Amino acid sequence: MTQENQIKTTFWQDLSAPILGLSPMDGVTDHPFRHIQKKYGQPALIYTEFTSVEGVCHGANRLLTDFLYDETQRPVIAQIYGTTPDFFRQTATILCELGFDGIDINMGCPAKNVAHSGAGAALIKNPKLAVQIINETKAGVDDYYNGKRASDCANITAQIAEEVKQRHALLPEWYQTRHEDSTNPKVPVSVKTRVGFDEKVVEWWISTLLEHEPAAICVHGRTLKQQYGGLADWEEIAKGVPLCAQTKTRYLGNGDVHSYEQAVEKCSTYGVDGVLIGRASFGNPFIFRPEQELQDAPDTYEIAVEHAKLFEKTYQDGERYSFLPMRKHLGWYIKAIPQASEIRQKIYQTNTSQEVVALLTEYGLLNQAHQHQE
Repeated sequence: MTQENQIKTTFWQDLSAPILGLSPMDGVTDHPFRHIQKKYGQPALIYTEFTSVEGVCHGANRLLTDFLYDETQRPVIAQIYGTTPDFFRQTATILCELGFDGIDINMGCPAKNVAHSGAGAALIKNPKLAVQIINETKAGVDDYYNGKRASDCANITAQIAEEVKQRHALLPEWYQTRHEDSTNPKVPVSVKTRVGFDEKVVEWWISTLLEHEPAAICVHGRTLKQQYGGLADWEEIAKGVPLCAQTKTRYLGNGDVHSYEQAVEKCSTYGVDGVLIGRASFGNPFIFRPEQELQDAPDTYEIAVEHAKLFEKTYQDGERYSFLPMRKHLGWYIKAIPQASEIRQKIYQTNTSQEVVALLTEYGLLNQAHQHQE
């Protein structure tokens, strides 16, 4: 058997359809959120929030917080965005050193500050730069497997390089040595994008991306112009299915999926390999699992408290720590109950997990025994 035939497959190829994953969402999919979603929902894969390669390469060491994760979250994919190909290359090397299973390039964000800079969904209008970014990101992965590390990258500060080195040292041994075995696959590079910029161009756009062999492509069913308004166009998403079927690239859809059953139905109806679920996961990690698996599922409010405690543990020693970002998650956990509006107003005034426990206990959402454990 030749060495080429011995090469193991990437996690993307190992996942069996339908693949249900947690979509990357700015300001939402931080480490605590991902941990909770993986623990209780068991999505097949998860992504970090998107992080700027320009920021990383300009020395913004606080951005390394976006790349926090734990071993329970695998396969975990780091998502990055920007417009500077060489910065994608250097950041890709860092992400390999940090132990990520995959790297995803954001070519779908519609936010004005991102798109106006030429990044995110604006790359659909600049295919030459888009494919250059894919190729440079892959080159950064190759650099890592050829021995390059964060400390060798021209635009990476000594402070960032040292933190990356320290985190690498804490990785399990299997990851630290995986690059030494030539039969192990390299960290795969994928793309998350949209059906178009101001018009729908899936067939042309997916064909363009496929020429550069991304491991996976996920397409959100709206154009940049639509932002998150209107309905996601799954018929348009489906136009990429026959194109990817002739390749090793996995093809996923995204947009307006509100339940496990609906996700499975989208895969069956439109032929995609999987679905990424975004906003419907807010306060509901169980969305990735069929109803019959949830008979003994923990109470949602217990999970909310666990989430708040993990948030504190993760970030409270940080220089700019605030409990504020956790409050929106807590609001999502209680959105379906009759007193949601009243409780939410009080939740938005909490500053610790203990205050959250006291509030939920006051409204009978947690039992008294839980409060005494605090």
